[in-house]
Amino acid sequence: MYHLDMFDHLLDEFYQFLLLERGLSKLTLEAYAHDLQTFQDFLKEKGIERPKDVKVKDIEEFLDRLAENGLSARSRARILTTIRTFFKFLTYTRRLKESPLSLIESPKFEKKLPQTLTFNEVEALLSQPNSKTARGIRDTAILELLYATGMRVSELVHLKLNQLYLEEGYIQVVGKRGKERIIPIGSRAKEALDKYLHKVRPQLLKGKSSPYLFIGYKGRPLTRQGLWEIIKKYTRQAGIFKEISPHTLRHSFATHLLEGGADLRAVQTMLGHASITTTQIYTHVTKEHLREVYAKFHPRAK
Repeated sequence: MYHLDMFDHLLDEFYQFLLLERGLSKLTLEAYAHDLQTFQDFLKEKGIERPKDVKVKDIEEFLDRLAENGLSARSRARILTTIRTFFKFLTYTRRLKESPLSLIESPKFEKKLPQTLTFNEVEALLSQPNSKTARGIRDTAILELLYATGMRVSELVHLKLNQLYLEEGYIQVVGKRGKERIIPIGSRAKEALDKYLHKVRPQLLKGKSSPYLFIGYKGRPLTRQGLWEIIKKYTRQAGIFKEISPHTLRHSFATHLLEGGADLRAVQTMLGHASITTTQIYTHVTKEHLREVYAKFHPRAK
């Protein structure tokens, strides 16, 4: 009978470790579980019943299988990272002496630069909401705050009133794994928020109370999906036809700061990146921008 020598039990322990020790979200855990199930099915096919019996050649064969099935190098690298983390857990808990992945390199892939808006495009986007309507006043506050802070969409929909310090000129954001950070905000965002808080939010609540900053039209907190629809609507209205994502304003925030000469470490802190290498991708974006400017305006560039 196939039982993988307590493989399921080890996986359960691993997920508990990720949840309690690493503080990973439910969605991230589900992604890990999906990747490891794919790997476990492959091992079952080969008749490998114990983690300690997994060899380098098995990992290589598994990666080849994924490639044959049409998975991109990026997806294969992600799955390999999941498996690598699982085997690190097994060595950490002394279930294994060493990981078979120590000699395996991740598939190489070209990093896709994040899509950003130009400053003029951002200006066009922020000018779209109708400032004479309750919806427009709320949406202006949303867009101004996203661009002013570079916060994630998920962070914005969970933002509470007690995280605002408008007089002092900053907000307190709770990011991934519950990590808190302080982000300054400018006068335009402060004005938009003040107008929303005093003129519109009480109308949206309709006599109810809520700790959350942004409210939908049924008096409930704005959802991530609802916020995404708002961004898409005004992007279309502004005549912007780039392939945008919920993080487009976040990417634009970081890129525009660096183009203006901001310190990389300061941008890292405001974005809430654990590693400076994550923030460094925006330096590549600014280099691309400089190349475009050079090619367009330098008389000897062509």
